[in-house]
Amino acid sequence: MDAARTVNQLEQLDEELETILTSFDSSYAWNYGSVKEGLRDLYEKAKRDQWNGTTQLAWSTDVDPERGILPDITNPLNGYAPYERLNQKERDRLRHGQVALQLSQFLHGEQGALIVASQLVGAVPWIDAKYYAGTQTMDEARHVEVFGRYLREKLEWQWPVNENLKELLDDTIRDSRWDFKYLGMQIIIEGLAMAAFGNLFQITTEPLLKELVRYVMKDESRHVAFGVLSLHDYYKDMPAGELRDREDFIIYACELMRNRLVGDQIADAMGWDREEVKHVVLESVIGKAFRSTLFARVVPNLKRLGLLSPRVRKAFEELDIIQFENADPEAQDRALGLA
Repeated sequence: MDAARTVNQLEQLDEELETILTSFDSSYAWNYGSVKEGLRDLYEKAKRDQWNGTTQLAWSTDVDPERGILPDITNPLNGYAPYERLNQKERDRLRHGQVALQLSQFLHGEQGALIVASQLVGAVPWIDAKYYAGTQTMDEARHVEVFGRYLREKLEWQWPVNENLKELLDDTIRDSRWDFKYLGMQIIIEGLAMAAFGNLFQITTEPLLKELVRYVMKDESRHVAFGVLSLHDYYKDMPAGELRDREDFIIYACELMRNRLVGDQIADAMGWDREEVKHVVLESVIGKAFRSTLFARVVPNLKRLGLLSPRVRKAFEELDIIQFENADPEAQDRALGLA
């Protein structure tokens, strides 16, 4: 009986574990001095701002997963006929699922960030960057911990990773070039996450989730800054062919991330038509505003790095996100009380 139980546990572990092949150069940095301006200060800030999710969050808070987390007005399915035909109990259950879906994608993204941060420790060429990547690895482990605990204990519902998010995480983790890891994770995924976290922080009325997100955002703000500081001037004299590879990746990643927020997983769970739900979500006022503001940090940071080339600019015009090129991420942080 014990042997059979062990076999079953191993089989379950295999189902929950996915392995992908990665290959990248790891670098020793024998110069232990500070060679990249700003990184040592960021590292000192990271050390000061460490926090313990076990003791500093009020896990005893009573949470009703079907009410009081997000206001109904923010539901992009309002007005959609199949949704309107649901009774109140069914709507509450669906809202529970929508919140769990959003937080599940945060959880999965944080695990991807944990893996990438651990890769950066070996891959980056400066000791200051290795120091900081070490602190970010700890940050990301903590984020996986707290989102996982909230989903497990408070919502009791976890969704699989969105296929578009998974594709970008895989590509970022697999790429052998360290600057692609920065672009994929620090600039694009973390930049999008900061905007999504900021939106959730402002609209949620659930105190435990609000405080959890506030702590996470303070870390994430540094993570984005880590990418911007590390890549500063890196693309300045890059050959055109190599620069085009970065442009292609940026366009692909931003299109992928914009297309993931279309309600596919909810449609499948409810037995609704995917294309119909996609149209409703894309055309809803809430959906348009949320998708658009997600890029309010990504676009200006790419401009700072000299990557808002004519090709990228044209793609961003088609995605309707070019209007954020002169936005100020630091001002956004201050408005949220993070700076």
